[in-house]
Order: sequence, then C-alpha cells, then structure tokens
Amino acid sequence: MTIDYRPNFLLGIEEITNSSIPFLINTMPLINQAKAIIQNNWRDGFSIPTAKLYPFQWNWDSGFVSMGVSHYDISKAMEEINFMFSGQWENGMLPHILFHSEDETSYFPNFDFWESSVNAGAPDKPKSSGITQPPVFGFVLEEIFNKYPDDPKVIDFIKTLFPKLVRYHNFLYQHRNPQGDGLFFIFHPWESGRDNSPLWDDSMNRIQIDKDKLTQYTRRDTQVADASERPTQEQYDRYVYLLELGKKFQYDGPEIAEQSPFLIQDCMMNSILIKSNDSLIKIGKQLGFDTTQLESWQALSKSNFSEKFWNEDLGFFVCYDQRAGRQILHKEIGGIIPLFANVASKEQAKKIATYLQDIHNRGYYLCPSFNIDSPLFDSKRYWRGPVWPQMNWMIYRGLLNYGYDELAEIVRADLIELVSKLGFYEYFESEKNKLNFISKGYGGNNFSWTASSIISFLMQE
Repeated sequence: MTIDYRPNFLLGIEEITNSSIPFLINTMPLINQAKAIIQNNWRDGFSIPTAKLYPFQWNWDSGFVSMGVSHYDISKAMEEINFMFSGQWENGMLPHILFHSEDETSYFPNFDFWESSVNAGAPDKPKSSGITQPPVFGFVLEEIFNKYPDDPKVIDFIKTLFPKLVRYHNFLYQHRNPQGDGLFFIFHPWESGRDNSPLWDDSMNRIQIDKDKLTQYTRRDTQVADASERPTQEQYDRYVYLLELGKKFQYDGPEIAEQSPFLIQDCMMNSILIKSNDSLIKIGKQLGFDTTQLESWQALSKSNFSEKFWNEDLGFFVCYDQRAGRQILHKEIGGIIPLFANVASKEQAKKIATYLQDIHNRGYYLCPSFNIDSPLFDSKRYWRGPVWPQMNWMIYRGLLNYGYDELAEIVRADLIELVSKLGFYEYFESEKNKLNFISKGYGGNNFSWTASSIISFLMQE
C-alpha cells in the first residue's frame, strides 16, 4: 500500500489515499479540536492527561504536551515545564506524577499512598510519586529552542532549566546505574511508561504476593475505564508491592538494586536518555554551558548500548533483565526508539524498518506496541498491542533519521487517520479489520498527548 499525502492549503484538507480506503481529513478543525482538548485539560499552570482517569500532572505526558503547545503558545509550554520541575527532588529525580491538588481523591495511588516524604529531599509541595518516567525533557527543550532560537524569554527559560535537567540525568547515572555501564535501571513497570507490556511478565511473575501482607487498596482506574483495556488485578497487586518496596528504601536507596525482584535496563528509557543527552549537549554548546559531564555520560551509554540491547537472532533491540542476567526476548515498540536516538547502525535500522513494513503490509496500523506474531499480543489491552500517539511521533522522527521517509509518513498518516475516525483517545486499535466493529479508541478520551501529537504532526511544517 502506498501513501499519497498531499496538503490542499486552500481548503485545509490533507488527503491520505491508499489502494483500499480513500480518506479525507480536514486538518484545521482537527487542530482546533486538539487545542480545545488541551485547554479543557489545563489546570492553572499545567495540563492533566484526561479528567477522569488521570487527574494530576504526569511527567512524560507534560513533555509531549509542552512540545505540542509550543507550536502556538510558547508561554503556556514553558509554564507546563516549570510546573513539572517544581516537583524535582533534591537528588535530581523528576517524579512521574505531581499531585498539585491534595483534594482530588479519584485516583489511586494518590499522594498519601506514595508517602514521598520518606525521602528527605522530596518537596512538601507539590506532593509526588516516588518513581520517574522516560527522560523526555532534554529533547523537548531542543524542539522548543529550535522553534524560538532568538526569543529572549525562551533563552532565559532554557538557561534556567538546563542545570535542572543535568541534575535529573545525574540522578539516573548515579542512583540507577550501580554497574557503571551508563545504562540505568528501572524498578517499577510504571517508570517505563509501558506499564503492563508483556515485556515485564516474567519479571513480575517472580513476585509472589501474600494477600494478607499486601497493603489494602481500592483501584480507581477500572471504575472509569473498561477493565478489559486495563492491567489485570494480579498485575496491579504486584505494582503495589514494588511501590511499597521503593517506599521502604526511600525510593533512591542502594537496597533497591540489591533487593527488587523487578530490575530492568529498559532499551527505550535508555534510548530516550541518550537522545536527551544529545539535545542538552547541542543546547549547552550554543549557550555556553560546560557539557563535559554530559559528553562523558553520553560516550559511556553509547559504548555499551548495542552490546546490551541488540539481539541479532531477533534482528531487534530488546530490554535486559538485570535480576535474571539475560535479555528479554520480545519484539516491542520500545525496541524501535533507538532509531529516534540515532544509536542504531544502518543495518540495524534496516531490519527494524523491514519489521514495520511487514506489519503495515499485513493490515495493521503502525505502530502496534507489541509483536503481532506473539501469543501475548492483544490489540486492545493497554501496552500489549494498541497504537500509542506519542510513540508514533518518536518513531516517525526515528525513521526520518535513517532515510525511511515513506515509512515515516505511513506512521504519521496512520495516527492522524485513527484519531480522525475514533477520536482523541489515549491509545488505539492496531488491527485495521477490527475498525468496522468499533467506533472509538481505547483508554481515556480527550487525551492531552494525543492532542499534542496531532498538533505536532499537522503543524510541523
């Protein structure tokens, strides 16, 4: 199937034509709808992902939202980021959730369950979770800098934020890299952003839950979203177990690396760190910052990346289970992100592009979050198969890095088509033949990073 992607600037219409389904998109109403969603999700200085399911400020969500918003309101984009960094810990950690409102009780686990105060360096206001998420803000900052290279307000903002980002990266290298190979670990699936991916099944199944000893809790997510699209109860019990383990060791103690049954060097997380390192080095050199430490970290990370994460038999980048001492042998969406970080060789990139082209040829929207040939693939349930907007944005950029422009355009067009047909949902069905039987996407509706991804795709020219 070939894509003919032609903007009609007079009508504001883009035409996506393939051999089976001609599809017309009126881009300006789509952009305006995306802006309205972000405005409706705005909470006095920051955005929430979606009102009912995620009523607080999320780390990497805010990164993508600020990037989208920067296309039309740079002041709001900077405000979003400043609010996120208001919750940075003294050790440099940037939490995955900030609870700016302590009156909101519809979410679990809320600030009182996390008890971030067990770490003396956690701010009292705002309250936060005790774990982090993909370190996207380095490349987000570069995107903003490239849009406004001569704006004094933006330059001042970047100069203020730059050392805070270096502190965050220092946290990952100092507190999450006991082996010293420049590839940091996560101790909770929520840190990866890919919460219930089949990647984590074996590692999580090592956790034997004693129900009598597990802290009692009540889930909130399945009260506002279809349970068939969410993690199972057994998975959630293990999430809470790991949360409690992190709390026991103040969320940054060396005992976490020694005792956590879940200890993963995540290919995607480390790819994003490398990408953000690269962005900070570029920015730092232009603005007169000392980038020596960043360059040292970057050299170490890159030197060990392929050896740790590339699997020649699969022809794919994979994650590494530190507790088991072996690679996690699954093809999944995080293994494509090294293209975004420019750490794949041309040969490695070609194998990944071939994998994506095959999925496209077999009647799937790009990019499914898990290997469609795996018995663990589930096109509907959270990170076990659906298409995710912000992932498409990174993969699109990654394919362009290696000259796969036509394939990149398919990735871009597929997301635009899904949102146009099914709405601004959190994630989407990946099997094209199932779209005849559904009328909406999955997860939360009116989702901020979906809106920001559409804005970035449609306003990038």
